[in-house]
Amino acid sequence: MIPHVVVLSSLFPSARQPGSGLFVRERAFRLGQRTSLAVVAPTPWFPAQAALHYWRPGLRPGAPGYESQRGFDVWYPRFLSAPGLLKRCDGISMALAAYPRMKTLKAQGRLDVIDSHFGYPDGRAAGLLARWLGVPYTVTLRGTEVRHAADPVLAPQLGQALRSADRVFSVSDSLRRVALSLDVAPERARVVGNGVDISRFYPLDRTEQRRALGLPDDAPVLVTVGGLCERKGFHRVMACLPELRQAWPDLRYLVIGGPSPEGDWTTRLKSLARELALQDCVHFTGPLPPEDVGRYLSAADVFVLATRNEGWANVLLEAMACGLPVVATDVGGNAEVVCRPELGTVVPFGDATALARALRKSLQYDWNRSEIRRYAEANVWDRRIDELEAEFIDLASRPRSPAQLRTMY
Repeated sequence: MIPHVVVLSSLFPSARQPGSGLFVRERAFRLGQRTSLAVVAPTPWFPAQAALHYWRPGLRPGAPGYESQRGFDVWYPRFLSAPGLLKRCDGISMALAAYPRMKTLKAQGRLDVIDSHFGYPDGRAAGLLARWLGVPYTVTLRGTEVRHAADPVLAPQLGQALRSADRVFSVSDSLRRVALSLDVAPERARVVGNGVDISRFYPLDRTEQRRALGLPDDAPVLVTVGGLCERKGFHRVMACLPELRQAWPDLRYLVIGGPSPEGDWTTRLKSLARELALQDCVHFTGPLPPEDVGRYLSAADVFVLATRNEGWANVLLEAMACGLPVVATDVGGNAEVVCRPELGTVVPFGDATALARALRKSLQYDWNRSEIRRYAEANVWDRRIDELEAEFIDLASRPRSPAQLRTMY
């Protein structure tokens, strides 16, 4: 049978936020090539939201009510959510906002399984919707669950959502352990990491790319890709650069990305570059389409991600697919991606000395870039989707008794 899957995620790209939740869309639309798929992406909203845009222009830009993306239906119902307040209510608010569309999809025969992304509020909302509509649901853990599991207000809701789910997918084993710590049955918790599109990310001629991008032929080049927010750690890398420039005066650092739903540190990072006298060293490209990201990755020597928290960072595999070694902090699933010394180095988070040392050694080391590429080739999306397709077929084909529905949540 072909299951009818409805993705539920509050983080999903739209015309107003084209870079938001690309990793959710990538998995969803690849799954949709093998299943029937629709997307319901509730968008947070509250009455005075427009007034805040005078102080924080990038805060909650909203989304259109509906878009067709690559032939898939994507709806963006608004749910009531005051920034920083009453977050314990976001799960039920999201469920109520999504319910009319979900009910319609169920009536049309287009809903067999709810595929939710992030444990809270999305997983909580999925649990309520599954009960109301009499369908199974899954939750994919992507990294925010570490913080929510430590929150005395949100942890009970997160735990309930995960324990009631028919399946809990984790993009890393570290997140699966978070689920197990919340008493999720081990047989219902599976690791299914993100994949990489090696047809989009692959090595290009380094010299040609540097000349096309205006970079010196022989200068050492570091690169980071991500939303310009505190968590991603661009500022932690920049703090290492004055020391590294003593050895390599012509060092370059490419900062690829733009504002994210977590915040916009663009102005702060540019000010830091001036404070550290790095104006000729740090290059801010802004957000770029994947094909251009691949060009910058191919032009660089080392990829660095000094992040504070991650689930499974797709960008690490994308860099490796372009033949780049990686320096990353030992948080979330980073050590599961950079799992061998021939792929790069993992350093303790917050250890600036270790980060600078790893960057220095990585710039000096003669890496086998073909071997790094082969590792990426072993982690393509098709292998992940094979696992997910089998799971959704199994869940959609199981009969559900009234007793099961009563005990779901």
